[in-house]
Amino acid sequence: MAVYKDKWNGYNGDTWRVACYYKDWQGKRVKHEKRGFATKKEAQAYEHEYLAKKTKDINMGFGTFIDIYLSDMRPQLKESTMANKEHIIETHIRKYFENKSLSGISSTDILQWQNELLSKRDDNGKGYSQTYLRSVNNQLNAIFNHAYRYYDLPKNPCFSNKKMGKSKTKEMLFWTLDEYTQFSEAMKKKPVSYYAFQILYWTGIRCGELLALTKADFDFERKVMKVTKNYQVVKGQALITTPKTEKSIRQIDLPDFLCEEMKDYIDSLYKVDDDTRLFEITKSYLHHEMDRGCKETGVKRIRVHDLRHSSCALLINLGYSPVQIAERLGHESVTITERYSHLYPSVQRNMADTLDKAFKAESEENNG
Repeated sequence: MAVYKDKWNGYNGDTWRVACYYKDWQGKRVKHEKRGFATKKEAQAYEHEYLAKKTKDINMGFGTFIDIYLSDMRPQLKESTMANKEHIIETHIRKYFENKSLSGISSTDILQWQNELLSKRDDNGKGYSQTYLRSVNNQLNAIFNHAYRYYDLPKNPCFSNKKMGKSKTKEMLFWTLDEYTQFSEAMKKKPVSYYAFQILYWTGIRCGELLALTKADFDFERKVMKVTKNYQVVKGQALITTPKTEKSIRQIDLPDFLCEEMKDYIDSLYKVDDDTRLFEITKSYLHHEMDRGCKETGVKRIRVHDLRHSSCALLINLGYSPVQIAERLGHESVTITERYSHLYPSVQRNMADTLDKAFKAESEENNG
């Protein structure tokens, strides 16, 4: 294990080389060499990081461990999830901590990092959203958890810090049936928009699931729609992947009117085979169309994903159980569905009216 002036096989001694040994996963002694360092200091720094990485030394640089972490996680995650993880790490984490060692980062360092993110503002004076801050915080925590579980880091320094941001927004927006009906009238000017929003609202599927639909996914005799794919764009490349979770792979029974509408839509398309995407549009297109529809009708602006919330809330309001709705929407657990039970304003009003009627009936009986 040493650093040398390099005077071998054409090198004139102006550069430095590293020659070191480490034990691989089978316990075998392996030699490693690297040439071309301009200074002895650079060669020594490289040697230190390389051996730390190979021996899982927790004194390795944090930047080196990030590379290990990403390499460990890549086979475990979908491309879109991995791309989002890498973006957050490269944008908000690596640059701040890369000059520190993995074991040398303290809860104070993390507090200062949090305060820097909390204080950042764009040109309009707006900071990061609370949910985004929580996502960034969770990512740093995940890196240290990985080091703790698999690389013998004594403790996760994030444990001493309060998490920044919030896990979800305070208000979950949705449309009532009346609001959606008003909006859908404005969409009829563009058939592709109208039919896309009809599917999103009445079936509650995710946007990526909508964009992956093909003719083969519809069985009009049985009046069902299969959800087996997800469309997404990762690093500029369009991909068809599996849905979000195993329970997202499902069959959805369609109401008669929606079957007829989708038949009409498919018949209107030119040369559609079984594998052709029915909605060759983008999420951005749907966002712009929602802007247009809300502006024309005066209906409050919600996100495209909130149509899924709207569908769930409508079914709860119609009296279906969380278990039944979770199966239709492909929720991973019933607890996700139960979060929507408070959304429809009529539910609480009806409860109050029912209690009022019960009170009055009881009072009349007692006074009679």
